[in-house]
Amino acid sequence: MTLFSLLLVLGWERLFKMGEHWQLDHRLEPFFRRRRHFSLWQTTAMTLVAMLVVLVVILSLRGLFFGMVQLLFWILTGILCIGAGSVRLHYHAYLKAASHGDANACSAMAEELTLIHGMPVECNQQETLKELQNALLWINYRFYLAPLFWFVVGGAYGPVLLVGYAFLRAWQSWLAKHYTPLERARSGIDRILHWVDWIPVRLAGVAYALLGHGERALPAWFAALSDLRRPQYQVLTHLAQYSLERDERWDSVETPRIAVALAKKVSLVIVVVVALLTIYGTLV
Repeated sequence: MTLFSLLLVLGWERLFKMGEHWQLDHRLEPFFRRRRHFSLWQTTAMTLVAMLVVLVVILSLRGLFFGMVQLLFWILTGILCIGAGSVRLHYHAYLKAASHGDANACSAMAEELTLIHGMPVECNQQETLKELQNALLWINYRFYLAPLFWFVVGGAYGPVLLVGYAFLRAWQSWLAKHYTPLERARSGIDRILHWVDWIPVRLAGVAYALLGHGERALPAWFAALSDLRRPQYQVLTHLAQYSLERDERWDSVETPRIAVALAKKVSLVIVVVVALLTIYGTLV
């Protein structure tokens, strides 16, 4: 059921998911607006409650109409949690502004795309475009690769882990957009996601390493296996840059497109691997 649900979700996401309507991050905003105090305990409790609600729904739907209702719930959950509808609109707006030479609009859209980790201060065009590439690669990981990982490894309870991850992602984005770095640090969201992302980042890193300069990327990947402190954003983007070195172009339009093309290629490779593992009975 996992593979069937995943393929339907990805198909729907590519064809119809534009904007915020089918995105859990947007649906959670009214709830987030009411939060005024931040702590690690609060973040953990909210996430566990969200996961518990999904678990209860899955168990209550089990066996209804030969499992069809539960399947529909799996698909709906996947549609809400996998994909970056609103971020994709920002990306297309950036490309449109860049192609028309609108520097102000480019800067505004770049700020939206680099919301979580920000843009370096006083950097030249090459550094700016490289950081934009890194942000796009991380967006692909946050909205596609990591949700796919938790959806698959969860097995019969894949939607529970998927919603838990999507909730953490949405909470981090909300704090980055509306609150100060100090309040975000108090919430503990970055610390939680650091450990939640540890395994999927390294699995995604394998794909980037193999698609890039393997003789240089693989040693860097092996070194990352024992690195517990380095931010996962830096681990993933460092490995991905080995692949991007094959097609270095510093153009406001082409440079981000190259990063997105690489991210799509890695996503396709991982979906194919999941399909093969499922066919051969390794995954449910």
